Amino acid sequence: MDQEELFAQTLEQVRERAAGQGGWISDTDVQEAFAPLGLSKEQLQMVYDYLIKRKIGINAPVDPDDYLTGEEKNYLQNYLDELETLPKAKEGEREAVALSAMTGDTDARSLLVTMYLPDVAQVARLYSGQGVPLEDLIGEGNLALTLGMSRLETLEHVSQVQGMLGKMMMDAMEELIQNQQNISKADRKMAERINKVSDAAKSLSEELHRKVTVKELADETGMAEKSIRDAMRLSGHKIEYLEGM
Repeated sequence: MDQEELFAQTLEQVRERAAGQGGWISDTDVQEAFAPLGLSKEQLQMVYDYLIKRKIGINAPVDPDDYLTGEEKNYLQNYLDELETLPKAKEGEREAVALSAMTGDTDARSLLVTMYLPDVAQVARLYSGQGVPLEDLIGEGNLALTLGMSRLETLEHVSQVQGMLGKMMMDAMEELIQNQQNISKADRKMAERINKVSDAAKSLSEELHRKVTVKELADETGMAEKSIRDAMRLSGHKIEYLEGM
């Protein structure tokens, strides 16, 4: 196993251990886990930053509300206040409703969704601060909860219901966050490509005292004409130093 694979494996082991301890891990445990890799102080700090960003506390659990904006805190409180007006499940009632829902009872499934809505909001708090608004996380979790009703019949015991629905909520929110991160990364790459072409076009344009063509810029910089044309298209044809295509 090479160094990169060992690092990824160790990081995943640290995350799993933290999850099993309620979302935190000691500084000593982190250092011991990564000791075989001989990380520098700066590299180890990057590990801490990674863990904290993913709501894993160092030496103590993090407070999810620390990652909420003022607007999100207000939204969450208003949302929870609205849920307070819904009928409350009595002792053992959620399990009884879940049993009926597992048989395909549509009314029971609708009621079970209502009972789990507060759980979605609390799970969403744990995923806040990662680039997706809390409202969107809750919406995605609610959708996953609803979709989960169709899978209840596959379970063998009612004790499995909470675990399955909870995992579906978390998986949906994690996928939403990952998709947003991918979009942000793509946006950054697109902006970098446009800026690179724009800067090169500006430099050549100032040298020639006129706008330049795609071919001229390609010949001067070694860029592929297709890459230049793609940058033009992505910018909405607003690279002012280049002649239009």
